[in-house]
Amino acid sequence: MPQPITAVQRKLIASLRQSRHRRDNGLFVLEGTRSVLDSAAAFKVKWLVATDQWLNEYANQLPDNCRTVLTARNDEMRQMSSVVTPQGVLAVCRIPPTPEIVDIQHDELILALDCIQDPGNLGTIMRIADWFGIKRIIASPDTVDIYNPKVINATMGAIARVGVIYTPLPPILSRAAASGIEIYGTFLEGEPIHSAHLTPGGIIVMGNEGNGISRPIAATVTRRITIPSFPKGHPTVESLNVGVATAITVAEFRTRLLTNGQD
Repeated sequence: MPQPITAVQRKLIASLRQSRHRRDNGLFVLEGTRSVLDSAAAFKVKWLVATDQWLNEYANQLPDNCRTVLTARNDEMRQMSSVVTPQGVLAVCRIPPTPEIVDIQHDELILALDCIQDPGNLGTIMRIADWFGIKRIIASPDTVDIYNPKVINATMGAIARVGVIYTPLPPILSRAAASGIEIYGTFLEGEPIHSAHLTPGGIIVMGNEGNGISRPIAATVTRRITIPSFPKGHPTVESLNVGVATAITVAEFRTRLLTNGQD
């Protein structure tokens, strides 16, 4: 049976908006109807918190792992929420153990993120990875936390299917390159992606929103590519948003794979 939320529980949930408290407690929050119904089943849920109105409408759709249900008033939901207009439900989940770095296969396509700072960009990149069948992302330690509420909202459920491993990138990229895996980097002076040789697998490095790919990581790149503007020489914006650039780049890799008759 659902139980009313306590002040202690409410305070703890509100604190999870900050990364320090997420780390200290090993918890994060999925918020909103779609996020909870689509993604909660992929995690260990500590509490499902919802208004009576929400439970009346959706209780029969809850994942089986939402066993401890707490009820809250609308004003209490606003106190805990990270959004302006809460939808009446959130799930407090345990942060999964950090996955280990395992060998990268030559036919696997992976994204490597160098200091992506904006939560919306990271969430969008995870959503793109999910759409194009990329299961693993490696990210520099200074990349924004995937359990940031804004990241989770922007993933649109991809957080349940795309793993992100935070680790220093140069050693991993260097080892991969030494084993014959191509390391692709997006640079303004690179080879146009539409005519470049692209392998089915490899690691695609996407750089920081303002500074691009850092020097230590650029040194590991084996093939530099760029997204050319059209028409050539026409005045245009200085650069593309990193989420947009990721979508165009990954789409080109997957198009080549389909064109070559591979699944």
